[in-house]
This record gives sequence, C-alpha cells and structure tokens, in this order.
Amino acid sequence: MLKDAWTVAIETLSWMEMQKLSEHMALERTVKQLAVKDPNAIRYGYGMVVEVTRQRNLIDKFVNVTVSPKKIGDYNLGIQSFLRLYVYQTRAVKSWGKVNLKEAEQMAAMGRSILGWQTMREIEQFLGFLLTQQLEPILATADEVERISLETFHPSWFVKYCFNLLGHNDALAFLRGSINPPPNYVRINTLMATEEAIVQKLGEEGVKLEKEPQLNYTYKVTEAKRPLNLLVSHKEGLFCIQDKASCFATQAADPKVDTVVFDVCAAPGAKTTYIAQLMKNSGAIYSIDYSSRRLEAWKKETARMHTSIAQPLIADACATLPLNGNADLIVLDPPCTGIGIFAKQPSAKWRLRPKSIEKMAEIQWQMINRCGEKVAPGGALIYSTCSITLEENEAIVGRFLKEHEEFSLAEIEPKIGLPGLQGLTQCQRLYPHIHRCNGFFIAKLRKEQAFLPKLPI
Repeated sequence: MLKDAWTVAIETLSWMEMQKLSEHMALERTVKQLAVKDPNAIRYGYGMVVEVTRQRNLIDKFVNVTVSPKKIGDYNLGIQSFLRLYVYQTRAVKSWGKVNLKEAEQMAAMGRSILGWQTMREIEQFLGFLLTQQLEPILATADEVERISLETFHPSWFVKYCFNLLGHNDALAFLRGSINPPPNYVRINTLMATEEAIVQKLGEEGVKLEKEPQLNYTYKVTEAKRPLNLLVSHKEGLFCIQDKASCFATQAADPKVDTVVFDVCAAPGAKTTYIAQLMKNSGAIYSIDYSSRRLEAWKKETARMHTSIAQPLIADACATLPLNGNADLIVLDPPCTGIGIFAKQPSAKWRLRPKSIEKMAEIQWQMINRCGEKVAPGGALIYSTCSITLEENEAIVGRFLKEHEEFSLAEIEPKIGLPGLQGLTQCQRLYPHIHRCNGFFIAKLRKEQAFLPKLPI
C-alpha cells in the first residue's frame, strides 16, 4: 500500500507542476492513468500531496539551501516530487526535529523503486544532508516578510498584501489562521425529512454534529467515523457538505417561496440546492454556468438533493444572461482568486500572482453589471466571493453603487461576520482565524421599486 501511495503522490505532484492543476484534478488524472484501485493508497497519497503543497515554499527553500548551487526546479518532475515528499515525511512531519534513519532509508529505497536508481543517482548525495540540515539558520537569515512567508506557508507578495490590507497584527493572525483547514460543515436537507430525523440518522452513522448558532440547518462536524461522502445518508441526499460561509451567503439571500431566482455561476450546485430548500421546492430557479463539465456535476448534485425547481443553462455571465424577464433574486458567486480557501486548496496560493487579482476583478465587474440588468424592481442581488481582497469585493460593490443609483446596500441578517471595509459596513467579511470557516465576503444590494434618476444641477 505504501509504495502505491507514494507512486500516486509523486505522479499527482508532477501533474500539478506540469499542468498547473488543482490537487483534486491532478489526483483524478493520476488514478485514471495508473489504474490504482486501493482506496487507502489513494487517500494516503492524496493526504501527502495536500500537506506537501501546503508547505511547499518552506520545503523548497530547505531543499534549495541543501542542493545549492542547484535549485529544486533544475531537476525533472519526478525528482522534484520525490524531494518534496522526502523532506515532508522525514523532517516536516517531525517538526524538523529528530530523524528516523531507518524510515528515511526506506523512503530512499522506495524512490529508487518508483523512479529507477539511475534517475535517483543524481540526488543520492543530498539525501543524508537533508536529514542533518537545520531549519533555524535558514529562517534566521530571512528578512521579516520572507520569514513570515516561510513560517505561514504563503507567497511573500501575499504577506505584503495582507500587511497593507489588515495591518501587521491582524495580518499575522489571518496568515497563521489560514494554515490549517477549518472544520467540516454539513447542511441538513429538510426537503427529504425533518431536521431532527436527519441529525439522528447521521448520529447512527457515527457522525457527531454541533449546531451552528444563527444559521439554519447548518452543523459543524465534530466527529465522523467514515468520510462523509461515503455515508448512506449522503447518497440519499439527506445532507450537503457545505462550508459555513457558503450556507450563510445563501441564507442572507433569503429566497422566498414562489419567486424567480437566477443562480449565477451555479455549479457544482450547493447554492442551488440550498436556495431550492429555502423555497420549499416551489418557484423557479435558473442556474447559469459557463462550463458544461461543471453543469454535469450540478445535475448530479441537484438530483441527489432532490431539487425539482431548478433548470440549468450554459452561458457566459460576462456577456449576457440569456433569459427573458427579470428575477426577484439573483445570487452571484463569481470566479475569484479563492484566497479564502487557501487552507483547503493550497495549490491555489502558488498559482496566483498579484495580477491575478486584477484579472479576476475585471471578470467580476462584468458579471455584476450583467446581473444588475436582470434584477426586477424591488428585487435583490447577492454578491459573494471566497476572497478577502478589496479589489474583488468592496471595490466592485462600491463602483457598482456609484454607477447604478437604483441600487443600495441592504443589511444582512444575521450579523455573523465583520463589517465590510471602506465604509461599506452593511457588507460582511468572514475570516478563517475568527469565524472558523472559509474566508468570505457577502454584499446584499436592493433595487428600488420605482427609481427616478437624479437630475443634473
């Protein structure tokens, strides 16, 4: 099993490096390519991949100091992946302290077995040095930004960005709080049974839950004996694995029974199914996404959750929403940098660059404008992202309000997050280190029933 797990991990990391894929997409490709059947090997290999990716900058710095004047990027992809896994397993897992020599020898032998001794020969001389190299001198020679970057596993440019956005102390708290993923949450599907009955069924399947205050149907998972997605109750659609912040954004939208809702960027379907639940499957939801592949996942999820009032539509929301008539409610969760979910998808932080924020903000601006055109008088537009940047959030909403005087910010209930920045206090921000969920931003924009534009003076 161990060799299969390492083979999966090496190949997955190599695909991620070569194709800039996410952890999950690279794993899917690897499992299909290698035809691995052992679920334990897949899970163990994937766990190593996620943790190596989370700590990648520190691991790479450690390797680079050891193999200098070469760098880890000078080796082929298989060697790069092996070195990262080797350092993670022999040093990082042990908090960079005492080394288990026998274990290290077994890992080196496994590398030769998987990659071939001729390939491994290029780095054999460094394997011992990687066991004796100390981390403290490396951190001691770094300036403050680089040291914090290495200690919190974030790019240096992002550390600087957080300092400017949040201030030194709050930035440190956010960066440290974003290292490890928040708890898992589930949303109980009352379209299938009562909340109490579903909670009891989950308890019988070994899942312990803690009700999330102020949020409907939302529970923190405190214990689970099996992966949640393998439970019978999950297959039956009794619950959805959905982060607290995402549940909050949908609850804040407050969809009503027998209304028309446009769910924009709807795949893979968690928002759609919760909107339908709140509407008691009575009304109409039009779920729009640009990706046919993602909408296939949406179809499976809405079927599993017994959503009956939603229709999928493939469209580019940057261009137009090709629907006749307007919506009482539009829920827009546009593509974003994903900075708020770095802890759950650590590969994203190494793909991003400062210009990525600007590019995403332009896409978001186009989408919110297209959505604004389709809100009925008296209706509402919910705008949310799993990012904490100004450019993707308050800057977009502030500009929209200036150019669309018929809209105004509405209060969001309940008050769970912190107030928005730049005076947009009706918006709410959630942070992993404070709210124990994904980083998130939510704004609710209300369109006036009858609007008379201001006349020029």
